[in-house]
Amino acid sequence: MKSIKLILAIAVCTNLLYAQKQKFPFPKSAISDSVVLEKTLTDIASKIIPTYKNSNKVDSLDKLSKLEILAGNYSKASSTINQYREAYAGTNNAVVKLMAYDVYAAAKNLEKDQKIIFPHALELVFNKKFKDLPLKYSFRIADSFDEDIQTHKDKFNKLLSQQKEADSISYDSAVSLGIAYINYKTFMNVKSESLKLLSARENEIYDIESFDLKTSHGGNITLTVTRKKGITSPLPVIYTNNIYAGTYDLALGKRAAEYGYVGVVANARGKRTSIDNIEPFEHEADDSYDIIDWISKQKWSDGKVGMIGGSYLGFGQWAATKKLHPALKTIVPQVAVGIGIDYPMNNNVFMSYMLQWARYVTNNKFTDEAEFKNYEKWIALYKAWYKSGESFRKLDSISGKPNEIFQRWLNHPSYDEYWKKMIPYKQEFAKIKIPVLTTTGFYDADQLGALYYFREHYKHNENPYHYLVIGPYDHAGGQSFAANTLYNGYNVDHAAKINISDLAYSWFDYILKNKPKPEFLKDKVNIQIMDTNEWYHSSNLEKSHNAVLKFYLKKDSKSNLVLEKEKSTNTDFTTQTIDFKKRDEKSIYFKSKKDSINIDNQLAFQTSVLDKDIIINGAFTAQLKASINKKDVDVKIDLIQLKPDGKFFYLSDYLGRASYAKNREKRQLLIPGKIETIPASNSMFVGKKILKGSRLIVLLGINKSPYYQINYGSGKDVSDETIADAKIPLKVKWYNDSYIEIPVLE
Repeated sequence: MKSIKLILAIAVCTNLLYAQKQKFPFPKSAISDSVVLEKTLTDIASKIIPTYKNSNKVDSLDKLSKLEILAGNYSKASSTINQYREAYAGTNNAVVKLMAYDVYAAAKNLEKDQKIIFPHALELVFNKKFKDLPLKYSFRIADSFDEDIQTHKDKFNKLLSQQKEADSISYDSAVSLGIAYINYKTFMNVKSESLKLLSARENEIYDIESFDLKTSHGGNITLTVTRKKGITSPLPVIYTNNIYAGTYDLALGKRAAEYGYVGVVANARGKRTSIDNIEPFEHEADDSYDIIDWISKQKWSDGKVGMIGGSYLGFGQWAATKKLHPALKTIVPQVAVGIGIDYPMNNNVFMSYMLQWARYVTNNKFTDEAEFKNYEKWIALYKAWYKSGESFRKLDSISGKPNEIFQRWLNHPSYDEYWKKMIPYKQEFAKIKIPVLTTTGFYDADQLGALYYFREHYKHNENPYHYLVIGPYDHAGGQSFAANTLYNGYNVDHAAKINISDLAYSWFDYILKNKPKPEFLKDKVNIQIMDTNEWYHSSNLEKSHNAVLKFYLKKDSKSNLVLEKEKSTNTDFTTQTIDFKKRDEKSIYFKSKKDSINIDNQLAFQTSVLDKDIIINGAFTAQLKASINKKDVDVKIDLIQLKPDGKFFYLSDYLGRASYAKNREKRQLLIPGKIETIPASNSMFVGKKILKGSRLIVLLGINKSPYYQINYGSGKDVSDETIADAKIPLKVKWYNDSYIEIPVLE
């Protein structure tokens, strides 16, 4: 029986590989004739569907549903969309994923089967689906329809133009072109009418009002208030400070109303109707007190205010605690940006993404979705800057559009007063007596910020009423709900699949409505350790581990780079040379029998095979003993698991500037040729069971990437250095008394 299954499996794989290598006829007339084009794409989609398979199951279902729409298999497409939602997040309320395609497919099916004209079919389908939605989980439904049609059209036309010289099209190109076509066609047909229908339905449910508020610090703020119709008694208010003006304002307000609160969203200065300049992060600490004061005095408010939101919106809550208003009873910062800590610089290393984000929120009164999501353009820009050798400060000029905020941030490479004035600093955390619930994830881009606030609150406050939830979540999951699978292919434990919104509003019920504390919160620190299917609870972050694995980074007798528990009796070092002038190196990979990882500009140290299971639970630290021939360097460390099956699994990382490693507020340049101690103490927290038979791998090296500024080591402001400052190659001697400490549970 096994042999038959094996033969069938081989046959399926062989057919699949054959299908993906084939080409399809593509008449040149399809370039100019829309009728011929659609028929050609429809025919090709019908041939691709039986063989379509992608290595990522969720991504495969997403694309398959669009190919099915293109082929006219509308009922099957709707079924695949439901499978996608299940594969993406199980029963965890991913109800509006691919909603525009779902509505389009169902309306086309109705048009075909019952001969109903498409506009009427669209209205019938939309109203039916909206009626069936659980509104507290579908508060961002508008985003499902509000995509830029021109962007989709441009992408499709770009792909189509590539077919001008060919009379056939490859399998992969056909998939890309077909999906681009259906993306454009879907939003062209459903966006406008669906948003109108959505507005009409929601006007039947909510009272939504807008107000303009002048703050005592000179700010002009737009506020959006959302209340459930028919409720006349005062309620607690959930307030969010939001720079992403647009449909998100209404979404946040509606969610609060569905959970039984009044929702108030205040846009940052300069957004929506505000006449001010747009200056991200700079004024929330000043304006929030007046906003909360105004809220507390409204007839629909019972005088109690809570705050919620993720990323920038998480930052806004900590900004509001800089000067606490008595009406603010609790905050729920989710995946909160640690301004000056993890964004726009990570351990004092500025990131290229900061320009992309700055443009996103400053290009207009709302958000520039089209430019922000033009990822090909941004990646090309970063690479163009990298190859040019120009200073990082020139990045915005190279893009063709200087940005004042980008330049302003670069003027503050230390954690100085500019950053400190935006959020609580040291003893200011001692004054924060209100309850706090923080959520973040092992793979959250703002984890360092979220944990900075948590650690500082515990460090400076004698008895902080502060709970933490952290698990296998990315930036989106840490503020909404857990997906089934992370980007690295990790299948999330069932225990981790919680709904963050439900938890947050249960917390609000507890604090603002005197209901029981969420049973889920067993202790102040709650960690879902990957591959255990269990939550670990402790009274503080320091007690989340009870032992440390200490490994020295050195060479063995055969000059292999190893991680060993015993310190060497002799002094030795491993030399690494980085030529910053070179911009065309080929990528280097560290390989196992079944996998490989990129190790450009890094050295790979590894343990022997582990003879027992271990549980990593915390953030690694390192003490690096090194001498360099320059005055500064940006250190990069990655912690990797080589699993028993030969696959690599990313665990954690660190990136930081050596001259700020001891104090992020004051730069201390290295002395060329001197053996220095460089601490690495702000890495990413992770919790995971590491199986017996695994190895741990530490990648140690230097940042040299288009995605961060490049530290050439001259000692000048790194933002002003150019490739001319590279001069001679960087030479690093990593000494064998360097070590890494990995927190574990025993």
